Amino acid sequence: MNKKTQLVLASVAAALVAAGCASGPSLAELNTLTDKIVKASFRDQSHVKVERITATDETNRACSDADVAGKPLDEKTAKAIEEMNLKAIKWPSDGKFIGDWKEGEKIAQSGRGLTWTDKADDVNGGNCYNCHQISKEEISFGTIGPSLYNYGKIRGVTDPNSPATKAIVEYTWGKIWNAKAYNACSNMPRAGHMGILDETQVRHIVGLLLDPKSPVNQ
Repeated sequence: MNKKTQLVLASVAAALVAAGCASGPSLAELNTLTDKIVKASFRDQSHVKVERITATDETNRACSDADVAGKPLDEKTAKAIEEMNLKAIKWPSDGKFIGDWKEGEKIAQSGRGLTWTDKADDVNGGNCYNCHQISKEEISFGTIGPSLYNYGKIRGVTDPNSPATKAIVEYTWGKIWNAKAYNACSNMPRAGHMGILDETQVRHIVGLLLDPKSPVNQ
C-alpha cells in the first residue's frame, strides 16, 4: 500500500469516526470517500485509464446508490432508466441482425481485451461463457446468468430472417447491446453501448444464439 493510499484510508477512518455511531456517513459522503480511495489506489497503466473505474453515468450511479441503500430502485426510476437505455441502442446500420455463428462462438469464448496486458488494438472478446452456459460442447461456464443453450429453439426460431421472429431477434440484439434497456440494474455488461463489442461482433453473437444451425440450437 503506497503512502498516498494510507493517508486517504486514514482520512476515511477519521471521517467515519467523526460521523458518529448514531447515523453514519451519508450516501454522498460515502461516494466521495470511495472516489478518493479509488483515485489514490489505482493508476493509469498502458492504455487503460483510471477513469474507467471512476467515470459513471446516470444509470450506474442510480443502481449503485440503490445497492448501497440495500433496496431496489423504485418502479418509476427503474422504468425511466430502461427507457433511456432503450433509446440509446444502436440497431444494425445495414438492417442485418444475424451474423456467422462460428465467429460468434469465438467471440463468446474470448475474454481478452481492455486490460493493461492487452495491446490497445487487440480485438475484444465477449467473455460470454463467464456468466452463461451457451453450447453443450463447452463444459466450463459461469452461472451468474441463465443458460442460453437452445436459446433460439426454445423461442421457436426456425428462420431468424422471418418477419415472425422480428421481435425476438430485435430483443436479442438489444439485450446484448445494452442490457439495462430491459433490466435497469442488470449485471450484464452493456457490450455495445460501452464499446466493448462493435456492431459486427454483436451480429455474430446474435447469430450464435439464433441461427438454427448453431450448436446452441441443436
